[in-house]
Amino acid sequence: MKEKNRLEQSINLCKSVDQELKDHIELIELGEIEGDDDVILEAEKALLTLTGKTSELEFQTLLSGEADANHAYVEIHSGAGGTESQDWANMLLRMYSRWANAHECSVDLIELHNGEEAGIKSATIEVKGENAYGWLKTESGVHRLVRISPYDSNARRHTSFASVWVYPVIDDDFKVEVEEKDLRIDTYRSSGAGGQHVNTTDSAVRITHIPTNIVVQCQNDRSQHKNRATAMNMLKARLYEAELQRREEEANATHNSKSDIGWGHQIRSYVLQPYQMVKDMRTGVESAQPDKVLDGEIDDFLNAALAARVHGSTTEVEDID
Repeated sequence: MKEKNRLEQSINLCKSVDQELKDHIELIELGEIEGDDDVILEAEKALLTLTGKTSELEFQTLLSGEADANHAYVEIHSGAGGTESQDWANMLLRMYSRWANAHECSVDLIELHNGEEAGIKSATIEVKGENAYGWLKTESGVHRLVRISPYDSNARRHTSFASVWVYPVIDDDFKVEVEEKDLRIDTYRSSGAGGQHVNTTDSAVRITHIPTNIVVQCQNDRSQHKNRATAMNMLKARLYEAELQRREEEANATHNSKSDIGWGHQIRSYVLQPYQMVKDMRTGVESAQPDKVLDGEIDDFLNAALAARVHGSTTEVEDID
């Protein structure tokens, strides 16, 4: 029923656009026959509005991957650099949360490891919404921030790195076999503000898939069994996403996504000082308003990266410092 409703909605949108186009053309023809310039002008304005709607529909057609309609897990890890990188990872967590809220998606926190002074060492969220994975899947990779450090008493410029990994939430329709002998399961105490029961038992779970070295962890529930079940679902989703990557033959994208969290591997650079600029290193799309980008306005970057991924083309751009 979910798939049926999604397809019906897409078909109805296409039919609606087609009917609006015919109506506006008929109005223009009628205006020309009667010599009514106001009718013609009104119909032409409506056609311009319709053009924007068709552009949006065109991007919707790019979301045709096997798991594009699914919810998404978003993992964020700080790179080398201590407090600076941990603060940058926290900024990215906020950015994706704001994007999700703006697109009527809900966000569930799966795991969070706070930094010693500020920011986070790592975090995993589940973004629940239609086509969440389809839109966010191109965000996997290393993100670089350049700014005057608020943690440096000498006010020097710092470069920080954080990695993002996006993979789909899968359900029973997707079969992923995981053998128990290939797993290493560790339990530990949750990190957080504390309180009754919290941080008093080894409820958090970390699962390592030995053949692939994929690590997932969950600590959002007080029950170790529930955390283990969630972590297993995340592991299966990671393995499934890896298979999707292989079948899509996105060798370059996969390499960039799994590269070191450091210089030369970033997919996007965010410069706050000495000037303000956000540039995607794959598509060349840029913005001179990083404050809005960090508030979740990343649709231009998502659209361009998705189109490049589907059509198999990228843009070579020079790095920004």
